[in-house]
Amino acid sequence: MRTRFAAAFAALYLASTPLLAAQEPVERVDLLSPSGGLMLWTLLIFIGLLLVLSKFAFKPLLASVEAREQRLQETIDAARADREAAAALLAEHRLAVENARGEVQRIIAEGRVTAEEVQQQMMAETRTQQEQMLARARQEIELDKLRAIAELRREAVDLAIRGASRVIEENLDTDANRKLVEAFLATVPPASQMTR
Repeated sequence: MRTRFAAAFAALYLASTPLLAAQEPVERVDLLSPSGGLMLWTLLIFIGLLLVLSKFAFKPLLASVEAREQRLQETIDAARADREAAAALLAEHRLAVENARGEVQRIIAEGRVTAEEVQQQMMAETRTQQEQMLARARQEIELDKLRAIAELRREAVDLAIRGASRVIEENLDTDANRKLVEAFLATVPPASQMTR
């Protein structure tokens, strides 16, 4: 194609060269005055050049411009689609963050409720343990009291027998005397009942 264009241009130039050489030189040329031959050749060269350019240059230029326009439009459309996808993704992330915040608040509230329940349960267990310890201590005190009373009775019996044996100054049978004094003391109410 380029060779055809170059050949056409060369032929046009060679054809116009003898005509220009055949004319006698003009002393002064007025560029503003119209010249029929010059106008005709200028018009023919312009039309020829326009046809050659439209066939060989304008079509590829227009095709490249249209291709570039199409690429730009595709890029704009892709950017618009990416922006819309990013906006949708951002909205989705915001919703996920809000859901996560709500979930965190719910977990915190559940943790507080659970902590209060555990605290109340521990307090109840502590109270139960305290009551059990107090009951055991009371039982131990009561057992110790009964043991002390029994010990005091034994000592009282022993003292009474010793005192009686000195008074009588006979050696009495200690087993028989012990039974006699224990029977007597069993009929005597305890001191706690006497004070009531």
